[in-house]
Amino acid sequence: MSTKFQELIQSERPVLIDFFATWCGPCKVQSSVLNTVKENVGEKARIIKIDIDQYPAIAAQYGVRGVPTLAVFKNGELLYKESGVHDVNRLTGLLNSYV
Repeated sequence: MSTKFQELIQSERPVLIDFFATWCGPCKVQSSVLNTVKENVGEKARIIKIDIDQYPAIAAQYGVRGVPTLAVFKNGELLYKESGVHDVNRLTGLLNSYV
Protein backbone atom coordinates (compact mmCIF):
# COMPACT_ATOMS: atom_id res chain seq x y z
CA MET A 1 0.00 0.00 0.00
CA SER A 2 2.83 2.41 0.73
CA THR A 3 3.97 2.52 -2.91
CA LYS A 4 0.36 2.87 -4.04
CA PHE A 5 -0.15 5.60 -1.43
CA GLN A 6 2.88 7.50 -2.74
CA GLU A 7 1.47 7.27 -6.28
CA LEU A 8 -1.91 8.57 -5.06
CA ILE A 9 -0.50 11.67 -3.36
CA GLN A 10 1.70 12.57 -6.37
CA SER A 11 -1.46 13.66 -8.21
CA GLU A 12 -1.75 17.12 -9.78
CA ARG A 13 -5.30 17.15 -8.41
CA PRO A 14 -5.63 17.71 -4.66
CA VAL A 15 -6.05 14.44 -2.76
CA LEU A 16 -7.93 14.50 0.53
CA ILE A 17 -6.95 11.60 2.76
CA ASP A 18 -9.40 10.64 5.50
CA PHE A 19 -7.51 8.67 8.16
CA PHE A 20 -10.25 6.80 10.01
CA ALA A 21 -11.03 3.72 12.11
CA THR A 22 -14.09 1.49 11.87
CA TRP A 23 -14.66 1.73 15.65
CA CYS A 24 -14.63 5.56 15.64
CA GLY A 25 -18.03 7.27 16.01
CA PRO A 26 -16.92 10.72 14.76
CA CYS A 27 -15.36 9.00 11.71
CA LYS A 28 -18.81 7.79 10.66
CA VAL A 29 -20.08 11.38 10.81
CA GLN A 30 -17.06 12.56 8.81
CA SER A 31 -17.70 9.88 6.19
CA SER A 32 -21.19 11.19 5.43
CA VAL A 33 -19.81 14.75 5.23
CA LEU A 34 -17.19 13.57 2.73
CA ASN A 35 -19.88 12.11 0.48
CA THR A 36 -21.39 15.59 0.13
CA VAL A 37 -17.96 17.17 -0.35
CA LYS A 38 -17.27 14.69 -3.18
CA GLU A 39 -20.50 15.80 -4.88
CA ASN A 40 -19.46 19.46 -4.49
CA VAL A 41 -15.92 19.16 -5.87
CA GLY A 42 -16.55 16.44 -8.47
CA GLU A 43 -13.45 15.54 -10.47
CA LYS A 44 -11.42 18.54 -9.25
CA ALA A 45 -10.13 16.54 -6.27
CA ARG A 46 -9.94 12.96 -5.01
CA ILE A 47 -11.05 11.70 -1.61
CA ILE A 48 -9.36 8.56 -0.27
CA LYS A 49 -10.12 6.76 3.00
CA ILE A 50 -7.27 5.06 4.89
CA ASP A 51 -8.12 2.73 7.78
CA ILE A 52 -5.43 3.32 10.40
CA ASP A 53 -5.87 -0.21 11.76
CA GLN A 54 -5.17 -1.74 8.34
CA TYR A 55 -2.34 0.67 7.43
CA PRO A 56 -0.70 1.75 10.71
CA ALA A 57 2.66 2.48 9.02
CA ILE A 58 1.10 5.14 6.78
CA ALA A 59 -0.73 6.69 9.73
CA ALA A 60 2.50 6.75 11.73
CA GLN A 61 4.48 8.20 8.82
CA TYR A 62 2.17 11.22 8.75
CA GLY A 63 1.87 11.60 12.52
CA VAL A 64 -1.79 10.62 12.77
CA ARG A 65 -2.47 10.43 16.50
CA GLY A 66 -6.28 10.69 16.50
CA VAL A 67 -9.13 9.94 14.16
CA PRO A 68 -10.60 11.29 12.08
CA THR A 69 -7.58 13.13 10.71
CA LEU A 70 -7.84 14.77 7.31
CA ALA A 71 -4.83 15.57 5.15
CA VAL A 72 -4.60 17.23 1.73
CA PHE A 73 -1.76 16.38 -0.66
CA LYS A 74 -0.91 17.78 -4.08
CA ASN A 75 2.12 16.75 -6.14
CA GLY A 76 3.31 14.70 -3.15
CA GLU A 77 3.36 17.70 -0.82
CA LEU A 78 1.37 17.76 2.42
CA LEU A 79 -0.61 21.01 2.26
CA TYR A 80 -2.99 20.56 5.18
CA LYS A 81 -3.50 18.19 8.13
CA GLU A 82 -5.91 18.46 11.02
CA SER A 83 -7.77 16.10 13.34
CA GLY A 84 -11.45 16.29 14.14
CA VAL A 85 -14.71 16.37 12.24
CA HIS A 86 -14.82 19.01 9.49
CA ASP A 87 -17.99 20.46 7.98
CA VAL A 88 -18.98 20.37 4.31
CA ASN A 89 -18.40 24.07 3.56
CA ARG A 90 -14.96 24.13 5.15
CA LEU A 91 -13.76 21.03 3.26
CA THR A 92 -15.27 22.12 -0.05
CA GLY A 93 -13.59 25.53 0.28
CA LEU A 94 -10.31 23.95 1.34
CA LEU A 95 -10.18 21.61 -1.66
CA ASN A 96 -11.24 24.36 -4.07
CA SER A 97 -8.42 26.56 -2.76
CA TYR A 98 -5.86 23.91 -3.83
CA VAL A 99 -7.32 23.19 -7.30
